[in-house]
Amino acid sequence: MEHATPFMAVVLLVLSGIILYNILTARGGRDLFIRRIPGLAAIDEAVGRATEMGRPLLFSPGLFGLGVETLQALSVLGHIIRLAARYNSRVIVPVCDAQVYPIAEEVAREAYNQEGRPELYNADDIRFLSDRQFAYASGTVGIMNREKVAANFFFGGFFAEALILAEAGREVGAIQVAGTPSTTQIPFLIAACDYTIIGEEYYAASAYLTRDPVLLGSLVGQDWSKVALLLLIFFGAILASLGLLTVLHWIQIQLGMPAGALV
Repeated sequence: MEHATPFMAVVLLVLSGIILYNILTARGGRDLFIRRIPGLAAIDEAVGRATEMGRPLLFSPGLFGLGVETLQALSVLGHIIRLAARYNSRVIVPVCDAQVYPIAEEVAREAYNQEGRPELYNADDIRFLSDRQFAYASGTVGIMNREKVAANFFFGGFFAEALILAEAGREVGAIQVAGTPSTTQIPFLIAACDYTIIGEEYYAASAYLTRDPVLLGSLVGQDWSKVALLLLIFFGAILASLGLLTVLHWIQIQLGMPAGALV
């Protein structure tokens, strides 16, 4: 805000107000609308299928370190474990990063506690495999085959091992849901997984699944803000084509204001 022009300062205040309004609205009890995301809606189906088959689920938080992508993946992990706890199903979580490992343990423990099933938590199901890309992939594929997993969830950042994991999951007959911000791996996950969450859908996952008022209001407020910016760009283009912006620049010069002070 320190170096913003008056116009940009007003725009930032309006956009912030839109987001805060939606957060307060959601906290007030209003159910804000989010369109259905098939990949996230399929999580219940995948957990239910694994329960019916009496086989465990596998969740991979990817190969990225502790960052926004991985934290979002761990948020989804907590939701999946809470669902699995209701049906007495196991969730195996292979991890490749030493910093992510204790956080994944705590997420799993807390999820079981929230469902009132702390006895279902098994520390052996949160497994640190390796911080090497293909060693991690080999270890995860081995778990899929030994445990005969019924559902795979790949959420987080992935590299070339993404297709290896997804193909191995298809070989064991698992239903697979993937979500990643790694644009180079999205085509492979789309080809090999049953559902793939891409783009902004990945970052909307925590709000979609938890329905937390703050997350929900923030998500809807950001969407409204994008619409407002698009309208601003549209009308700005019209004003520029009509030459009205030239008038604003003339006023700016007459007032002795520096260039760009108004717009």
